[in-house]
Amino acid sequence: MRNLKLVAVASAAAATLAACATTGKPAAPAVRINADPYPSTYQPYAGAPTLIRNVTIFDGEGGQINGGSVLLADGKVQAVGTDVQAPAGAIVIDGAGKYVTPGIIDVHSHLGDYPSPAVQAHQDGNEATGPARPEVWAEHSVWPQDPGFSRALTNGGVTALQILPGSANLFGGRSVTLKNVPARTVQGMKFPGAPYGLKMACGENPKRVYGSRNTMPSTRMGNIAVTRQTWLQAQAYKRKWDAYQKKGGDMPSRDLAMETLSGVLAGDILVHNHCYRADEMAIMIDLSKEMGYKIGTFHHAVESYKIADLLAREGICSAMWADWYGFKMESYDAIRENIPFVHNAGACAIVHSDDPNGIQRLNQEAAKALTAGRRTGVEISEATAWTWLSANPAKALGIFDKTGSLRPGKMADVVLWNGNPFSNYSRPERVWIDGAEMYNAASPNKRPVSDFELGQVGEGDVK
Repeated sequence: MRNLKLVAVASAAAATLAACATTGKPAAPAVRINADPYPSTYQPYAGAPTLIRNVTIFDGEGGQINGGSVLLADGKVQAVGTDVQAPAGAIVIDGAGKYVTPGIIDVHSHLGDYPSPAVQAHQDGNEATGPARPEVWAEHSVWPQDPGFSRALTNGGVTALQILPGSANLFGGRSVTLKNVPARTVQGMKFPGAPYGLKMACGENPKRVYGSRNTMPSTRMGNIAVTRQTWLQAQAYKRKWDAYQKKGGDMPSRDLAMETLSGVLAGDILVHNHCYRADEMAIMIDLSKEMGYKIGTFHHAVESYKIADLLAREGICSAMWADWYGFKMESYDAIRENIPFVHNAGACAIVHSDDPNGIQRLNQEAAKALTAGRRTGVEISEATAWTWLSANPAKALGIFDKTGSLRPGKMADVVLWNGNPFSNYSRPERVWIDGAEMYNAASPNKRPVSDFELGQVGEGDVK
């Protein structure tokens, strides 16, 4: 054994000497590439210790506490229960007849990339110049002054959201997760520590967009062929860079598109796949196994109910609408029970918007799905249904350790509703993000307004 070790050492030394003899010097150490050159500069707004008491609590993980209290301090949830005391100097809010929930998280939004007013000059969500555009990043199109952000907060209780590129392409680019706070820059909204996502798409959109230009893909088989070929390129790129990172030497040429896909193959970037039909979701699952990546969430997924057992087994979430379907052929075979059926099969169910108006009433969308399930005998509690709006989205975005439920130590992203949040008549009364009160329906000074809206009647200081 000792002789074998000596041979190995001698061989390594000989290889090093040979390299030095050839180049005249040892290989240069590998240069580490900055994986996030646009880091978050988010700084939480200042908050005050606050106790909300005498409320019904949905904790975001399926639990319900009647006559409960929530204590917020230092930007975190400090305590939840029926016997929580207010520290000296804390703001105390009596919420008799009201409800407290974690803030809603929307995993599928285009706010900022398709902002209001919806004019052509603002259409920045689809880089529809080629079917594979993983090099683009949604955050580089986000306009922080989009009035939709404040509408989502004040009308919908949305405290965090993922901004995705559109679905014209098989590979649409990187997504970004934001805290729903006013900021001058998108970096000031970026959720600290949230992983990037990759938007992928299958089905009608890519084949329609590029088939109409007489280029590939023009069919569903073309979609898969281009997707597979792109992943083969990414695998080769990753192998080359892995070898460089290990051995050093001459740095390979960088490719922004392949860098994103390499991040997916390494497990650092989460896959969010636009897909409607069950058969196509199954094909994409097989493709992901062939190419060595994991699908995190299927978006829209109107036929998830057909393969709910498969999705549960694979640990894939479905981000779904309650009853938005029938607007194109691949969306026809939807049912209103989709969300509760997926949940009932043990799979991860999420309610999403994909719409600047729908994001303002995701609680009502969840209520519609809950009711549809109950009509078929699927009994799901209201507290459990809230997981579709907070815990499950947080898991899909890789931020559940930080937010998505009212656990002590998590970010104090909290909504006080003026009634049962599953009622059409209930609205957010107050909203906190990181323990700072961002919205108070009774206070004109606690309503975030984008710079774009200042000076308009009903906004800002206009009398």
